[in-house]
Amino acid sequence: MQRLLIVGCGDVAWRALPQLLRRYRVFALLRDPAQHQRWRQAGAVPLAGDLDRPSTLGRLAGVFDQVLHLAPPPDRGLRDTRTRHLLAALGKAAGGNKSRKSLPQALTYISTTGVYGDRAGAATDETAPPRPRSPRGQRRLDAEQALRRWGRDNGVRVSILRAPGIYAADRLPLARLQAGTPALVEADDVFTNHIHAADLAGLAAAALVRGRANRCYNASDDSCLKMGEYFDRVADAFGLPRPARLSRAEAAAVLSPLQLSFMSESRRLANRRLKEELRYHLLYPHVDDGIAAALSEKTPC
Repeated sequence: MQRLLIVGCGDVAWRALPQLLRRYRVFALLRDPAQHQRWRQAGAVPLAGDLDRPSTLGRLAGVFDQVLHLAPPPDRGLRDTRTRHLLAALGKAAGGNKSRKSLPQALTYISTTGVYGDRAGAATDETAPPRPRSPRGQRRLDAEQALRRWGRDNGVRVSILRAPGIYAADRLPLARLQAGTPALVEADDVFTNHIHAADLAGLAAAALVRGRANRCYNASDDSCLKMGEYFDRVADAFGLPRPARLSRAEAAAVLSPLQLSFMSESRRLANRRLKEELRYHLLYPHVDDGIAAALSEKTPC
C-alpha cells in the first residue's frame, strides 16, 4: 500500500480521509500535539511538524509515495515560505543529498481561483493567465510556481486544484446575514464561484489518482451566481432577512477593506477539466443542492 502524506490537516483533509484510507497508508503532518489522538483514532499516522519551523520537518524525506498539500501560505508577504520549506524537506535524502528516488511520485496542491484576479465577469478556464491582485492571490501563485518548477525538475507529477469559495453546512454566511452586512446592488455586484467542502475533498482524492502532470483544475461547481444572489438564497432558505443592497461607493464607507476585497473580483469559472480528466461527479452541482442539504442537517426530524 502506498504511503500518502497530508499537509494541512483541516476540514477538507478530514473529509477526504475516509476515501484516502481505502487506497493509502495515510500520514498526517500536525503542528498541534492535541490533534494526534483524533487523527490516530481515525486511521492516520500522526507526524509532528510545523511548516514555519523547517527544523521539525526532518522526517519527511524519502518516505512518501504521494503528498496532498492543503496548507495555506503565511498571512503576509508575497511568497509562500511554507511550501518552500515542504519542498526542501521532501527533497532531502539520507545525508542531505537530493535524490530523485527519495521524492514522491505525485503531489496534489489545493490553491485558489484568486490567482486569476479580476476577470470582469468573463468565463474563465485554466488557460487564463494568472493575474492576482491581492497579496493572498500572489502568495498562492508563488506556491503554484514553486511546485510546478519542482515537479518539472524532479519528475514529480504535480496537479493543482484551484478552489473558489468553500462552503458546507457549517460554512454558510449565516453570521453575516444575522449581522445585517450589506451586499452590492446588482449593477455593481460580482460573479462568485463555489465548491462544497465534500466535493473538494473528493476532488483531492481524484486528483491524486487521475491528475495530470503540471496541470491545473478549476475545482468549482456548476453554479453561476452573483454574490448577492448567493446571500439571498441562503437567507431565504434559513428564514433570515435578505441583505440590504448598496452601491460600491456606499459599501466602501461601511465595509472593511477585507470584506471589500472579496467584492472586487468577478469571474465565471469553467469546470470541464474536473469532469473530463478527473472524471469526478459533483455531489452538490449547484449551491442550491448544498444549501438544501445544510438545511436538512439543521432541521430536526
